Amino acid sequence: MRVAVLADIHGNLPALEAVLREVEDSGVDHVVLLGDIAGGPMPAQTLDLLASLGDKAIWIHGNGERELLAGLDGEVLPGPAGDTVAACVPLLDQRHRDLMTALPMTVTLDIDGLGPALFCHATPRRDDEFVLVDSPIARWEQVLRGVTEQVVVCGHTHMPFDRLVDRRRVVNPGSVGMAYGPPGAYWAVLGPAVELRRTAYDVHAAAQRIVDSGYPDAAGWAEAYVLRPYGDVAALEAFTAIVAAETDAPAAHRP
Repeated sequence: MRVAVLADIHGNLPALEAVLREVEDSGVDHVVLLGDIAGGPMPAQTLDLLASLGDKAIWIHGNGERELLAGLDGEVLPGPAGDTVAACVPLLDQRHRDLMTALPMTVTLDIDGLGPALFCHATPRRDDEFVLVDSPIARWEQVLRGVTEQVVVCGHTHMPFDRLVDRRRVVNPGSVGMAYGPPGAYWAVLGPAVELRRTAYDVHAAAQRIVDSGYPDAAGWAEAYVLRPYGDVAALEAFTAIVAAETDAPAAHRP
């Protein structure tokens, strides 16, 4: 089995379309959707396009799906996630809710040349936990405790990497729709090797489509995540601070 892995699309339909054109030519058996699929400027169109893949798509939930479902149930979420949910909910129908409901948190697939690989959005135990390319081994051992697979594929941090963790291989395909680094849509092909890929697309045309979508502050979203995305240094600093705060928090108050 060979698979394409697409993580953190975040409703960026033009980026997804560009990636799927390359996926079509890659000869993979399945497309693994690693969560945080719809939360962004074109959520309904993104979900509809992925639904058209039928059984070729393997869906995994991220924190974004959990948050969108909560919003569809009328829950008001705090912070930036709440703003995204509030913007997306009016754009989604029951069919979109059905696509996001009851998705698994992890999936294990036997990949050619790699063997059993565990796929998750953030970590196998939580859909919103940060582990980074430069996280120490002790941190990785903590979040991977109990995992038997020797290959783990995760997203959530929007930055691609392929590293060893005490003889275990951990792969992050990067983000299709909200890359932190040079503009482009990042994804991966697994089997028999690990190929980290970057698909270039017309970011100016994409930004215009996003602006025309009617999404709240679409121009600001396109500027921050399509035209001039945040760099990896800034993202790592922000995520490292979050990890430090969670580590220092009393256990009873950790999410």
